[in-house]
Amino acid sequence: MAIVKSKERHLGFTEEELATSPYARFFNPELAPLPEHVKEALQIGGQASELFPPVERACDLHASGYWPVETGYTVAPDGAVRICALTVMPRVTPAMWEWWFAWHGSEGDRYKLWHPRAHVDVAWADGRDDLDHYVGRVSNVVEYVGPTLLKVAIRFVTPATVGFDEQRLKANGEVAICARVGLAGAPVLTGWLVHHVRPTTGGSEMRTRIWLGGDNVRPLGMPGAIGGVLGRMAYRLQPLTIAQINELIVHDNHEMNHLAGFLPEIYEAFKKGGR
Repeated sequence: MAIVKSKERHLGFTEEELATSPYARFFNPELAPLPEHVKEALQIGGQASELFPPVERACDLHASGYWPVETGYTVAPDGAVRICALTVMPRVTPAMWEWWFAWHGSEGDRYKLWHPRAHVDVAWADGRDDLDHYVGRVSNVVEYVGPTLLKVAIRFVTPATVGFDEQRLKANGEVAICARVGLAGAPVLTGWLVHHVRPTTGGSEMRTRIWLGGDNVRPLGMPGAIGGVLGRMAYRLQPLTIAQINELIVHDNHEMNHLAGFLPEIYEAFKKGGR
């Protein structure tokens, strides 16, 4: 990958950053090929909406086994896009992901490790760095999804917000990373995001669920029926295209599989002392 050099935000690490950053040894600009089940999902394309539960049923992830579709997408009758993605992660524990979401958002160089070809910058909206939690905070990220540079606000919420039993998650050694998402600087919430991570033999698996558009859109601070009407009207003006959905699926699967490859090592190196 050609490293882009700039005095401002930029992809990758400059020569100086590679020489001085404490994270440089974890920066790998090469991405592994997409897993075969992801390639198959992209070839299949959109599927029946009945196979993809809405956000109101996010807590169905508590159940053992799998959903009818674990990797793929649909466009629901209300125009909402529902995406599922499964990431198999040998050697990785759910606790490592819980740590990562609190840790990476404090520095752009940490965020770039996650997806070296797409992640540009990150900052906490509250201006506080190296706290040991992310729930209740807003992470402002700058990233490419396909060829489009986006500024996204990720508002982390408790798992209970979308119906999870938090005591049950803890008892099973699972983690549910949940958020409301929208474009940074815009007073509109565009969707929901859940990364459910559960332990497996020799590691764990992440079951990502994304709900965008349609009934998931609300003006900020307007959660009720009027907000729903306004949100749906706004989304009809600029709905997601199939190309954008495919780009998002590729982006998500690349970043999750890439980070899972070195998460145990970076967790061991930096989980102590907050750095």
